[in-house]
Amino acid sequence: METVLFACVHNAGRSQMAAAFFNALADPTRARALSAGTQPGARVHPEVQAVMAEAGIDLSGTLPRLLTDELARNAGWLITLGCGDACPVVPGLKRDDWPLDDPKGQPMPRVREIRDDIRARVVALLKRQDWLLAPSR
Repeated sequence: METVLFACVHNAGRSQMAAAFFNALADPTRARALSAGTQPGARVHPEVQAVMAEAGIDLSGTLPRLLTDELARNAGWLITLGCGDACPVVPGLKRDDWPLDDPKGQPMPRVREIRDDIRARVVALLKRQDWLLAPSR
């Protein structure tokens, strides 16, 4: 099974949305996602929880976590989400960077745009790697 690690600075917005969409849409026998941050926040941003609930995903019990060597060591991919120079570099992992705005404090329509952009990127990754859960399931 392949593990994809989504990382941003606070692990309270973008990376949480990406991992949640990934795990909802991926074939669980082939791939899974984790998320972490270089400077984790205290909680997932309320506006992120709200827009993900609109999409049918509950993040209310999810807590940000620190990106550790152990998490990175167990991953095959590292996808960073708009953290610029604060993005981690983990040698040996397949990498991608999705330069996305931080949803924290943004108006709800903008947070929804960020959410939808993340979902589209996750779906594209799942299709490209043939990890997308079959629609008949």
